[in-house]
Amino acid sequence: MRLRHALAAFALGAIPASAVAGPPYLTDDPVPTDFGHWEIYAFTAGDGRRSTLDDESGVDLNYGGFKDVQLTATVPLAFSHDRESGWRTGTGDLELAAKYRFIHDEKSGISVAVFPRVILPTSTIANGERARLLIPVWAEKDFPGGTSLFGGGGFEINPGPGNRNVWQAGAALTQNVGDTLSLGAELARQGRDSIDGTPRTDAGVGAILKLSSHSSLLASGGPTWTDHRTGYHVYAALGLFF
Repeated sequence: MRLRHALAAFALGAIPASAVAGPPYLTDDPVPTDFGHWEIYAFTAGDGRRSTLDDESGVDLNYGGFKDVQLTATVPLAFSHDRESGWRTGTGDLELAAKYRFIHDEKSGISVAVFPRVILPTSTIANGERARLLIPVWAEKDFPGGTSLFGGGGFEINPGPGNRNVWQAGAALTQNVGDTLSLGAELARQGRDSIDGTPRTDAGVGAILKLSSHSSLLASGGPTWTDHRTGYHVYAALGLFF
């Protein structure tokens, strides 16, 4: 799911100091997982319109392998439903990524990172796909009072018959509300990823509720517009940090 698993790291324990980014938003952020620490998200993420649904549920693993470097693996199961085929289940596409933050200016509150991601064609539902490569750049600006603006985008190499390489972009704004809650809104855009496809625009709102210093609940959702039709996208996760 495009930009769906833009699963970047955020330290929930830092909510009082700055707004958080990455999950549950489609838009990613440049902040890597802290060196030597894990961030694990048990998630479900879906897109739909009327009786059609495409969903992936699984685990996102993020590890701070080096200073300013995050290693990521997404291992999903896939579910889909439409009128013609009914329900189908199987494995989803395995994703492997590495985030490198090359600008981190704490005084100005500005960070910038690259987050290349390989999407391997391991899905048993979407047959005939090939490996894809997403090369994005993400930036963030933190403001006093717990507000953060983050966004960016990149180019996805999408080989295969009938497919097109495609640009993706997004921007989000988040705000801390007290010590345990963060709220945000975002807008994301993707071009045509196939010859007969159409561009896609997503808008949404999200929330992160801190349960403890080691866990949180995350959720987001909103409308999706493709080919003059309106659908929806949703995301929910339990985040664990240690």
